[in-house]
Amino acid sequence: MIQVKELKKNKFKGKNILVVGLARSGTGAANLLAELGARVSITDKKSPDMLEEQKKQLLPAVKFIEEDKAGGIIDSQDMIVISPGVPLYVPLLVKANIKGIPVIGELELAYQVVQGSGIRGQGSVKDGSFPRLTPNPQSPTPFIGITGTNGKSTTTTLVDLMLKEAGFKTLLAGNIGNALTEELLNTVSGQRLMDINEEVSTPDFIVVEISSFQLETIEEFRPNIAAILNLTPDHLDRYDSMKDYADAKARIVENQTPEDYLVLNADDPEIMKVVSDKLKVKSEKPKIIYFSRVFEVEGAYLKDGLIHFNLPEFNNQSSSFILHPSSFKIKGAHNIENAMAASLMALVSGCSPDAVRNVLKNFPGLEHRVEFVDDINGVRFINDSKGTNVGAVAKSLADFENIILIMGGLDKGGDFSLLADLIKSKVKLLILIGAAADKIAEALGSFTETHRVTGLEEAVALSMSKASSGDIVMLSPGCASFDMFKDFEDRGRRFKETVKAFKNKNTGKTK
Repeated sequence: MIQVKELKKNKFKGKNILVVGLARSGTGAANLLAELGARVSITDKKSPDMLEEQKKQLLPAVKFIEEDKAGGIIDSQDMIVISPGVPLYVPLLVKANIKGIPVIGELELAYQVVQGSGIRGQGSVKDGSFPRLTPNPQSPTPFIGITGTNGKSTTTTLVDLMLKEAGFKTLLAGNIGNALTEELLNTVSGQRLMDINEEVSTPDFIVVEISSFQLETIEEFRPNIAAILNLTPDHLDRYDSMKDYADAKARIVENQTPEDYLVLNADDPEIMKVVSDKLKVKSEKPKIIYFSRVFEVEGAYLKDGLIHFNLPEFNNQSSSFILHPSSFKIKGAHNIENAMAASLMALVSGCSPDAVRNVLKNFPGLEHRVEFVDDINGVRFINDSKGTNVGAVAKSLADFENIILIMGGLDKGGDFSLLADLIKSKVKLLILIGAAADKIAEALGSFTETHRVTGLEEAVALSMSKASSGDIVMLSPGCASFDMFKDFEDRGRRFKETVKAFKNKNTGKTK
């Protein structure tokens, strides 16, 4: 237990701040700012009647303003904070930029609050062997930031669990679930950060899953450990090119110093190029360690079916131990990469090899990511609703055969033709739903039997009418969910409910 003191640098108290976007991040940011004594307004492009539930989550001090009236208060604002889903080119933000009003994101807000607060790590070494990044009670709580196109949630969860297994206290937030600003309020039990004078339990590490959208608006954000897992085309409905998307991801290294660590996928040419370009112009570079399924690197690598660690800088028992992927509950080549990345971050943070091993032995995987749903007469159903881009679908297909694949949703600008070889070799039936169905059919429909259906109920019924024992029915949409569902979690839950309902109502006869 430590003393959480008054904010040393409460730059937000008494300021007029507009929050744009009334989703989780916007709500968390607005409430945190209100607790810090700012005069907070919040706006959203949706109509007020569509936002009733979200508005109920706001503190009384936060004022809601309809979007068409928000432009009228721009001149009086000291700062604008935006949710990740709000692009910087919307007219309101363009106007703010012209007027020189600072625009930051919710992640940056949370980081600045932590840096200016009395929130400090516990400062106690548990069972770890690498004390270099062990929390220091004289410094702000260390940040561990994980980004990449795919595998972020699994890797972030693994890091969090490994730290907990080693005895550290953590705060887990970001793109993985609750907004970091919301979690900061929870950390101090809802007390006012600006004047709290009682002991509270605070985290040793803040572990954050970070999207490219969040990285667009960082200024000071500096993760003590950062990781870029992979880069494949995604969100090209928001970015003009793959380069723009990769550049946004690479911003995670922008403020790192030689005291920090950067974990990179040595097998990913996009990562190696964009980070190399980014580091060329940095005078202070982080320490880089790698993971690879191909090369023997300084870091973690796969050789003869085993994961080896090569960390000569630390020169101790933890620098060269071995993990057996056959002992992991999570399977697949992509999860070997996730395990290597998470293990490196955990070891550098001070976790022991035993903590790493124990988590990988027992972690069952995340809901909605290659999640086993049920078996109906030998036909296995897999929920991969979190597979929202082409790269994610490719990784999921790689580990299965005889697949009936359900794809579709809201197109994010992906190149579905990149899946052509996998569709030809692994998919016996392609079932398409949602707004992107025609685009996917044009790109892939000639490579296997293809059908368009109206929704998940029809997709599951058609799957079972075509399936044989031993087949896999996989929902891996390759698209966003917002044309038909609240989010990917809603889509995944609906898929599981549909499979359960089908099993209850039918005999599940297969060919």
